[in-house]
Amino acid sequence: MGGHDDRLLFGRARELTLLDNLLAEARGGRGAVLVLRGEAGMGKTSLLRHCADHATGLQLHRISGVQSEMQLPFASLHQLCRPFLDRVGSIPAPQEVALSVALGLIDGETPDPFLVSLAALSLLSEEAARQPMLCLIDDAQWVDSASTQALAFVARRLLADSIAMVFAVREPASNRELDGLPELRLEGLAEDDAHALLRTVIPGRLESRVRDRLLTETRGNPLALLELPQRLTSTQLPGAFVRRDARGLPERIEDAFLARLEGLSREARLLLLLAAAEPGDDLLLLWRAADRLGIDASAADQTESEGLLTLDSGVQFRHPLVRSAVYRAASPLDRRIVHLSLAESIDPQVEPDRRAWHLAAATVGPDETVAMELERSAGRARARGGLSAAAAFLKRSAELTNDPTARAERALAAAQASLHAGEFESALHVLHTADSSTFDELHHARADLMRAQIASASGSLDEAPALLLAAAERLESLDRVLARESYLDAWGAALFAGDRAGADMREVSRVVRSRRAFGADQHGTDLLLHGMSVL
Repeated sequence: MGGHDDRLLFGRARELTLLDNLLAEARGGRGAVLVLRGEAGMGKTSLLRHCADHATGLQLHRISGVQSEMQLPFASLHQLCRPFLDRVGSIPAPQEVALSVALGLIDGETPDPFLVSLAALSLLSEEAARQPMLCLIDDAQWVDSASTQALAFVARRLLADSIAMVFAVREPASNRELDGLPELRLEGLAEDDAHALLRTVIPGRLESRVRDRLLTETRGNPLALLELPQRLTSTQLPGAFVRRDARGLPERIEDAFLARLEGLSREARLLLLLAAAEPGDDLLLLWRAADRLGIDASAADQTESEGLLTLDSGVQFRHPLVRSAVYRAASPLDRRIVHLSLAESIDPQVEPDRRAWHLAAATVGPDETVAMELERSAGRARARGGLSAAAAFLKRSAELTNDPTARAERALAAAQASLHAGEFESALHVLHTADSSTFDELHHARADLMRAQIASASGSLDEAPALLLAAAERLESLDRVLARESYLDAWGAALFAGDRAGADMREVSRVVRSRRAFGADQHGTDLLLHGMSVL
């Protein structure tokens, strides 16, 4: 397999034995799960490849999270289940509908996340009954949150199912959905193993001072030991590691990979960037986009000879850090060029959301056509239960909107989607960065209400009632229905906050009772507000 370096498994005998036992568990009809955790370069991807190479008797399904795809709801779950979606009709009907809606196969009401997860478990279990299964999930820290929750649900319920699941998570990771599952933390190699691995890179005698500094700098990180010294000559090597580098190891390893780009043609560099920009393992799409850019197939020979990218049965980078390094180093113009080529190579009827995301990445200034595409994608994401994705689509849509009123509406909608997804910091960030000069009085009032709702939802009990009350009072002359709901929220927040609240139930009730219209109107919310305020 191109790009496979067995030296990254050096000194990992215990880990390899553990993984071999896990595969044996699945062959024996028992579910098995393991989460590999460690910093970049510790060999997580190589351990997954070892599992794939030794998956005799198991059907193999591999997916990999990509940072640019985190905003597409259930993208990774779709990638995992795609080979057997034609058998989705064999699972219970409610689960079938929930999974089909979540994956965008049919239209329907927003599915219950529990039913989606249960459907994934049922589908995988039925498939494993035909032949035991191995599921490998690399770079799980970048799998979209909806998929991560579903996969974690499945992993916690594997009992008599012939399924082995191995996740690889680059630390530090912010998502905690996999917490509590069996895990193995990969540390740096022991000193003797690190010495032996270093000798495979620098076979001659190495000055002890330089060797010790190399081992100290790399902290036994296998990929760092292999990559960092590789481009240094014998005269450069002694001084190269005397100067301290404040950057982290991942950044320095990325730079080592970037050094390999120097001898590549422009076509080979663009091919690498195309593969880095498109997270799906879709060779046909990659070559369609490459053809639009006039990239010849010979460019793949260059990327393979440099040990960066292999295109045979799929799209395989030497290491996930190659992907991030290539994308990071590309010019903004080249990024836009490849994203546009990818967008134009995607069937809008089959994958409209992926196409819209690439179009957005290829767009610089305001573009209402792309903004509307993103808004429609947000609607589809919301319908599938992907609130985080809906927020991301709407935020980018607002950035590409020229009309002030439409931009304000989309910004507020993005903040609301983030709020409902429980991403409070993201919601506040959208409100903070939104161009408030385009807000009219109602938009400002709605933004105040959203800040108050964020305070309430995030547990700021002492300030939430007063903020909600102020927002309700501001909305009263602008949107009576929203004002009613805001007063009700303020009363409820004061009830929960008790003595800690800046505005207690008496204060909220006093304001509500002073609004005569709330007692006279026969609207249900008005009657409820009036009754509670009297009480």
